[in-house]
Amino acid sequence: MKNGLFITFEGIDGSGKTTQIAAFIDCLNRASVSNVLFREPGGTAIGEKIRDILLDKKNTRMSTIAELLLYSASRHQLSRESIIPALESGKVVICDRFYDSTTAYQGFGRGIDLSFIQRLNSVATDWLVPDLTFILDIDLSERTNRIGAKELDRLESEDADFQRRVRDGFLQIAKDTPDRFVVLNGSRAVDIISAEIWTHFLNLCKRKEYAVSE
Repeated sequence: MKNGLFITFEGIDGSGKTTQIAAFIDCLNRASVSNVLFREPGGTAIGEKIRDILLDKKNTRMSTIAELLLYSASRHQLSRESIIPALESGKVVICDRFYDSTTAYQGFGRGIDLSFIQRLNSVATDWLVPDLTFILDIDLSERTNRIGAKELDRLESEDADFQRRVRDGFLQIAKDTPDRFVVLNGSRAVDIISAEIWTHFLNLCKRKEYAVSE
């Protein structure tokens, strides 16, 4: 089905995903690699409306299953409308979060059955699997320092125990599927992390025979 490469970035809020995604895209552009960036939830007109519902702090009565299904609905729209066509056109597709966030937040964080979430993740993406997933990992004290006085959304506002379960969830997911994941210490210097990401990407390109000028 796909001719491009699908790269996802994961981690708790404040882990440095946005910074590293920007650096990675800069490297792709300098290497003249066609690429496109999407975010989750969102990335489409429908998905952005769902995003507003999910992150609105006023929606305190949202049930955990409703939350899960809304994330999956946004992801299905994004996969069908944008990600799969971009991959079929040969682009490197970068996604700021994908279904591993659902496993970490709604599975490990909320306690929803993991096997159910895994089946739903597959259906919601037409069984699409990222080629490579980077997890930017920081501890909770570092997260607190980085977020500072930022106005938090509904998920970011969850307590420390929830955030700890989510972080542990990401690490467990990576441990269970080591061939796809690279866990990076997000507390290091930005340029060191960026260089490591680029090296892992080039290694993936060699394995997949995807031509990139180094």
